[in-house]
Amino acid sequence: MLQIIQNGSEVPPGSITGHLATPHIIHHPYCDGLLPKLVDISALIVLGGAMGAHDDSKYPFLSDLKSLIKTVVESKIPYLGICLGGQLLAASMGAKVESCRWEEFGHYSASLTAQGADDRLFKGIANEFDVFQWHHDSFDIPPDAVLLASSALCPHQAFRIGASAWGVQFHPEVTEDIIRCWSAWNKSTSGRVEELVTEFEVRSESYRATVGQMIGNFLSTVKL
Repeated sequence: MLQIIQNGSEVPPGSITGHLATPHIIHHPYCDGLLPKLVDISALIVLGGAMGAHDDSKYPFLSDLKSLIKTVVESKIPYLGICLGGQLLAASMGAKVESCRWEEFGHYSASLTAQGADDRLFKGIANEFDVFQWHHDSFDIPPDAVLLASSALCPHQAFRIGASAWGVQFHPEVTEDIIRCWSAWNKSTSGRVEELVTEFEVRSESYRATVGQMIGNFLSTVKL
C-alpha cells in the first residue's frame, strides 16, 4: 500500500490526496514515533517539515525515518520526498544538507535539466514550470544521483537516485490554507499573506496541473 509520512501538523499532504486513486495510509511520527513496516510499503511519500534533516536529537523519529528511506531505496520501492522529504533522501544516501543556503519563500519557477525533461516523474510537465517554495535548508545531489531541475536561487530543485527514488525541493502540494498558515508564522512573510495568496490564485491552475501530473507519474511506477 502507498504510505505517506507527515512530519508536522502544519505540513499536511494538501492537494496530493485529491490525486490519489489508490488506498493509502498517512503516518504521524511526530506524534507517536511510529513508521510503516517495510513489508507494508508499495510506495512511500515523505512530506516536508519545520525541522532539519539532522535534527535527530530533537526529533528522534528522524533517525528511524532515514534508515527506512535508505532501505526503501535499496529495495527499489518507489519513493518521493518533498522538501524535507527530499533532504532526508539526500542525507540517507550520503549527500550534504545545508541550512540557510539557497533559501526561497514564495512563488518561483523551476527549470528541468536535459535529464529531467526525459525523466518519468516530470513527463508531461513543461521544461519551465511554476513552483511554490518554503525552505531554509537545501540538499546536495547524492553520489550517482541525477539532477533533474534547478531554479535561479536554488540550483538543486529535484534529483533521482536509482530507478524510482526522487527528491524535490519545492512544494507541489500547497493549497491556499497551507500558504496562509506558513506565511503567517514566518516573520519575513507575515506581512505578505494576502500578496502570496493572491499570487497563488493566479498560479493555482498551473500548480494543480503540475501536482496532478507528478503524482500520476509517480503512481505509474508503483505495482499495487
